[in-house]
Order: sequence, then C-alpha cells, then structure tokens
Amino acid sequence: MKTMRKSTWRSLLPATALYLAASATANASMAVGWWGGTWNCNIDGRPAMMKWVSVNVAEEECDDESCSQSTSVHWKGSFSDNGSRWVELSNAHMGNQGGLYFNHADGNKWYLPKPQAGRSEGWTTWQGKRYQLSCWR
Repeated sequence: MKTMRKSTWRSLLPATALYLAASATANASMAVGWWGGTWNCNIDGRPAMMKWVSVNVAEEECDDESCSQSTSVHWKGSFSDNGSRWVELSNAHMGNQGGLYFNHADGNKWYLPKPQAGRSEGWTTWQGKRYQLSCWR
C-alpha cells in the first residue's frame, strides 16, 4: 500500500472541510429536546420570551502528520425578560423526569418540567430565592 505525502493530504483538506461542513448541518437538525424553538413566558408576573436552537460545535486536533475533525451538537438558549436584550441560557441538561435544568447568564439555576398540553410551570432563582417561571407555545 502506497502512503500519501503531506502535500497530497493538504490538497484534500478543502474537499474534506466542505464534506464535514455539509455533514455538520445535518447533525444539528437531529438534536432532540422538547425545549427546542421559541416560547412565550411569564417570569414572576412579567412577560418574557425564550429560544432554544441546536448548534454544531466543530473541533479539530492536529499533529505533525494529520488532523482529525469532529462535531457535536449542543443547545444554545437565550431569554428576553419584558422586552429587554436577549441574554444567554447555558448548560442545558435533562433531569431524571424529563424536565430541563439550565443556567441564566447571571449564573442562577432555572428549571422547567416537561410540558403538559404545551405549557410548563417551573422556577428561576435570584439571590437564593425561587421565583415562578411559566412558558408555553
């Protein structure tokens, strides 16, 4: 079996990157989670909105001989309280009973149980106290 020289591998990189980019797009659409999409919310009596989208995270590791690339799918969330600017929601993970735990941009933990009839009644935290969070679509 004949081995390829480095220059041959480098000429294949653009085609490989294009293939991986096309494949990565398909991966994000395969993310599963009831929380995906746009939600109307009420946070402690104020109107709000929440959005969750799946995104691809590409990673590349190289040594002197070759590079390997991988992609993974993560959820990216954002929240707008009473028309304010959108802030990041992070660290989304499913609980044992299917609810969603996540962090607000300020670091506080939030929770929404799996929806019943398109509505979820959960909580936020602020300075150690819990406040009501309701979201629906």
